[in-house]
Amino acid sequence: MLSQFRPEPGSSWSCLAEFIRWPGVYAAGRLDADSEGLLLLTDQGQLQHRLTDPTWGHWRFYQAQVEGWAREEDLQPLRDGLMIQNKRTLPAQARTIPPPQLAERDPPIRQRLNVPTSWLELGLQEGRNRQVRRMTAAVGLPTLRLVRVAIDLMDQGPPLTLADLAPGQWRQANTNEQDRLNALLGSERRFNRSRR
Repeated sequence: MLSQFRPEPGSSWSCLAEFIRWPGVYAAGRLDADSEGLLLLTDQGQLQHRLTDPTWGHWRFYQAQVEGWAREEDLQPLRDGLMIQNKRTLPAQARTIPPPQLAERDPPIRQRLNVPTSWLELGLQEGRNRQVRRMTAAVGLPTLRLVRVAIDLMDQGPPLTLADLAPGQWRQANTNEQDRLNALLGSERRFNRSRR
């Protein structure tokens, strides 16, 4: 499905409005139609803005299955920042990881029997359109599967993660997470006052 609440004309993809019937709910960030994973939903527009505005630099962490063997020299340009769409990306975190334990993807990814794949963990502080896919393609490692696994609130606490949620499952933020999310709004108000 598309991680938005309005269907796109002519698209065969469903959207969040088909599953979430509460008015005034926003997605704090987007996943493209070919991606999967953690999506934070909120009924607070200020919180949605706070989590998606690149000014705040919230790290988002992804696991990406890429085509080819990922070598250290392939990952360094991701860490340094590279040009995509005529603009340099912010430096990313990038490392190889063993294949994670994930549910089968539906529909499955395309795979070529004679082409090896690698898994990467990537951390980004910005969220440009299809950014992970463009970055890995730029270093010769096209992304086959992309899963957002965590969002760092940048408050010294642990990142919000998928934990044990299966595909299609959701849960409400627990009391501690809700307190942390509400505290972000207070820090944004203090920051905006100091900029005046």
